[in-house]
Amino acid sequence: MGALAAETAAPLPAAANDAAPASRSLLRFITCGSVDDGKSTLLGRLLYEAGAIPDDVIATLEADSARIGRADRGLDYSLLLDGLQAEREQGITIDVAYRYFSTARRAFIVADTPGHEQYTRNMATGASTADLAIILIDAGKGVLPQTRRHALIAAFVGVRHLVVAINKIDLVGCDEGRIRAIEMAFRSAIAGLAFDSITVIPLSARDGDNVATLSARTPWYDGPTLIGWLEAVGVDSASRARSLALPVQWVNRPDATFRGFSGTIAAGTVAPGDAVEVWPARQPAHVTRIVTFDGDLPRAGAGTAVTLVLDREIDVSRGDVIVAAGAAQPAVRVRTSLEAKVLVTGQAALAPGATYLLRLGTASANATVETVVHGIDIATYAERERSQVETNELAVVRLRLDRPLAVAPYATLPALGAFILVDKVTHETAAMGTVLGEAASAQRPRLQLVSHSFEQAMVRTYGGDWRRNLVPATTWRLGSALLLGVVVGVLTGHPGYAAAAAAADALARPLLRHLHRSLWGRWNRRRDPLVENGGGI
Repeated sequence: MGALAAETAAPLPAAANDAAPASRSLLRFITCGSVDDGKSTLLGRLLYEAGAIPDDVIATLEADSARIGRADRGLDYSLLLDGLQAEREQGITIDVAYRYFSTARRAFIVADTPGHEQYTRNMATGASTADLAIILIDAGKGVLPQTRRHALIAAFVGVRHLVVAINKIDLVGCDEGRIRAIEMAFRSAIAGLAFDSITVIPLSARDGDNVATLSARTPWYDGPTLIGWLEAVGVDSASRARSLALPVQWVNRPDATFRGFSGTIAAGTVAPGDAVEVWPARQPAHVTRIVTFDGDLPRAGAGTAVTLVLDREIDVSRGDVIVAAGAAQPAVRVRTSLEAKVLVTGQAALAPGATYLLRLGTASANATVETVVHGIDIATYAERERSQVETNELAVVRLRLDRPLAVAPYATLPALGAFILVDKVTHETAAMGTVLGEAASAQRPRLQLVSHSFEQAMVRTYGGDWRRNLVPATTWRLGSALLLGVVVGVLTGHPGYAAAAAAADALARPLLRHLHRSLWGRWNRRRDPLVENGGGI
């Protein structure tokens, strides 16, 4: 690299990180891509270029690079992010690593996410709060299946801005034709995904080409550097909903003279005197005060934590949503069923009939998977028929709730459109999801409810893939009943007694098991709302 290496290796002035971050806008972003595309190395390089690494840490980095055997390639910047011993020894990222740094123009919170397929759920977790995603592509390998998967997940969780960092350009001799071909292949692969902006930057994370300074090795590239683009890109993280929506986090009643409803405004604005409604019960009221820690406000907008005092004594609990009364086409709707896109993050498959605890905003409800509408093929993004959804797979499902909830499409109001499904036995996060549209909340015909109850019972008894497990389970039940009949016949010498015993074992025991579970299910349904939705008046 010669003089260019010396030029790109010089970090930004340390004063950039000493400036008060409150005066600069904040950008949350992630790095993602396939295995060994250089995600951790790029983030380490960004920290170095931003002057965010103290001298003693650089000295430690030099020692660690020599100890792990990579000193011949210079500093191994990935060690700044790979904190686990297994990560350092294998040269991979397993967990999500968060770092904070800043330049003179902007503050950043960055998540380094793993590239291996089995850690896809870790990547989705890191992307769920990001404004921008940097997807790395190895110039020598091109677009890989995991590259497509991470682009799909980034779009799924609502990331609006994408930077395609074509890394390791030195491996292909900084060839413009090769870089342009990768860019065209990537844009073609994600043509069906919706991003507000897609910016392609060829770079070398190890050598610093086009990271903080434009490289002499790519004279054909006239775009921004990576740091320059991160400093300049405009991100609007605000909700696209315009009318008021405030999910109630708790009922604030310190004494008998004060009662307010606390939460963070998810969308819109509110002022004293405004007419509001409390959903899902649609109770009308007017705002009399907007109380904060610093005193009353004349008006409050999205992102502000407030306590609203109303002019009426109405029943409001955690999970309710305060919305503007009579708003034209409000984003919030009351629903008892949802159509949603889900990513399975748990160890067990998501199957029709399974029931989970759904947590959406500040609300919670029991949610049963009615059907898997279709799966999503990672390679082509095409719809495909699926009976259940496995770990790290995406699909569209329909959920039935045990009580009405105020929800909104995720694209319009993320605070009321994003949810997780929690396994009620293991308390594991089984899936993360986003509300797609307005699923009908009308009551299903009785025949369908009976059919659904049958399917749910089958799932509880035989597991998610109950149709395949039903045959061996049935033959086992009939075989054990027949054996019992033979034993009774031998002991009594009466064929009628033997047949009655076999029939009773084959039929009565499953019915008694179902009755036992139904009784406990009713008890749990009566008890759960008191535990999950406390607050009241």
